[in-house]
Amino acid sequence: MKTMFATSLRTLAALAVLSGPVLADGLPGLRGHDHTGVTVPDMKQAVDFFTGVLGCEKAMSFGPFADDKGTFMTDLVGVDAKAVIHEITLVRCGFGSNIELFQYSAPDQRDLKAKNSDIGAFHIALYVDDIAAAKAYLDGKGVATRLGPLPIEQGPAAGQTILYFQAPWGMQFEAISYPEGMAYEKDAKTVLWDPKNPAK
Repeated sequence: MKTMFATSLRTLAALAVLSGPVLADGLPGLRGHDHTGVTVPDMKQAVDFFTGVLGCEKAMSFGPFADDKGTFMTDLVGVDAKAVIHEITLVRCGFGSNIELFQYSAPDQRDLKAKNSDIGAFHIALYVDDIAAAKAYLDGKGVATRLGPLPIEQGPAAGQTILYFQAPWGMQFEAISYPEGMAYEKDAKTVLWDPKNPAK
């Protein structure tokens, strides 16, 4: 009986592994998006914004990392050999992958202030239940918001409403909501991950 139970457990574990996304051509063992890393000018300001304004939760901090004599920093993360990571902090924002915040100093450091149209630029989109409420809240906190809430009414993204906003140091964010789903889902072979249904 004990052996049969152990065999059943092994079978269930194997099925759980096999039930994940499996692609013939792709990164071996890929399970999903773990985190997005962003470099911020001031860790305290960034953590205050992510936790105090957005409502994320701080999970952990560590660092510093540096190599005064060698090329460890270049070899590990492709930065100037004399770069210093003063601190790394990871935050979790509701149901979704994690956000990793870095505070660096480096001899060749640049302040990019990238626009969404710049190659390599990015934004972090956060799902909310009510875009109008999110806009009113952000305005009340003095956060710079753009045009919106903007409902998308045509095409595959119909059903979503969006609003772009910026952190005090210029980082781009988007609030997005699609409570009834989006039009593309009706015929989609692959459906996007949805923070309303994280187990889906």
